[in-house]
Amino acid sequence: MQNSIYNSEELVLFRDQLRKYIESEIVPHGDEWEKIGKVPREVFTKMGELGFLGLRYGEQYGGSELDTVATAVLAEELGRSTFSGFAISVLVHTDMASPHLNNAGNDDQRAKYMPGIITGETVTAVAVTEPDAGSDVAGIKTRAIKDGDDWVLNGSKMFITNGPVADFYTVLMQTDPKKKFRGLNFFFVPRDTPGFSCGKPFDLLGTRSTPISEVAFKDCMVPHTHMLGAEGKGLSNLLSILAEIRTMTAALAVGLQRAAMDDSIQYAHERAQFGQTISNYQLIQAKVANLAVDLEASKLLTYKASHMIDDKEEALKEASMAKYFATEAATRAGDQATRILGAYAYSMEYSAQRYYRDNRFLLYGGGTHEILQPNIAKWVGL
Repeated sequence: MQNSIYNSEELVLFRDQLRKYIESEIVPHGDEWEKIGKVPREVFTKMGELGFLGLRYGEQYGGSELDTVATAVLAEELGRSTFSGFAISVLVHTDMASPHLNNAGNDDQRAKYMPGIITGETVTAVAVTEPDAGSDVAGIKTRAIKDGDDWVLNGSKMFITNGPVADFYTVLMQTDPKKKFRGLNFFFVPRDTPGFSCGKPFDLLGTRSTPISEVAFKDCMVPHTHMLGAEGKGLSNLLSILAEIRTMTAALAVGLQRAAMDDSIQYAHERAQFGQTISNYQLIQAKVANLAVDLEASKLLTYKASHMIDDKEEALKEASMAKYFATEAATRAGDQATRILGAYAYSMEYSAQRYYRDNRFLLYGGGTHEILQPNIAKWVGL
């Protein structure tokens, strides 16, 4: 792959190494993981051994101290694997859950837990969504009540990726409902905390190789040191990585678009109807052209946001635009791939059915588009 605005020479080498690993070690097993509903733990440890789980973390913990662009490459190539469940399990671990500990934990917590996160021996999850609160974090009802030097946690969270398999959880809770946003705080909750429980994994339409479940807290007691960051800073801690979360979601969508387009082109060159391959028909060419334009636009938006984050610029608007456009484009790509493949796309033996199912998940993660669209309109001056 040639150098471009998306890749330095170092990133080209990283992308090639990652792609070879995914093609040889992930793709052959993806269907099996879809059936069992999870990614085996040894996959995390192997990825950790290869350095894929600590790209932006400190070298003192075993990380590589790379940048957001490198993480976007990781997300894109994970998406290109066509197994979004696997990709989401990894990205929640690397870019949604563990950053709260790395950014807001104390030195002792980082020294104790970050090495295991980076090697893959410790798997993480983040718990924000509740039955009655998702995008509206002000509606969070899970409570953390101070009890001397400890906090007592009660409530439940829904749709928690890696919920059934995580070793610890970074959990957003309300400490004082009267303070609303200023009462929100993240807490570090190990899985073996008394009173913690995890529900049965949900039976999902797509992303079937990632376990997603409810988690519950019943009089869970954690020390004050398990509050991540200063009291009242939970929302600001979440917002501090929100642009990164949306950029990584967009990058995952870029990978899915690439896979859908590649499969569509290959099939169009192989499938013959009326004496010639369907690649010769203008309507098929139009579909592929639309896929290509969507893909290129998605990449530009995604890597622009990534570079802005690395340059310490405010990038929430650009990251939100990237997430909105790229995930909608991925959904269109899944639909167009099924149209190009025709009846074969309806067969579970072909990847097209998985694009169609998996891409829906991206519309919700990192902020629904019903939330993003009004925000984008306001940011540009409406």
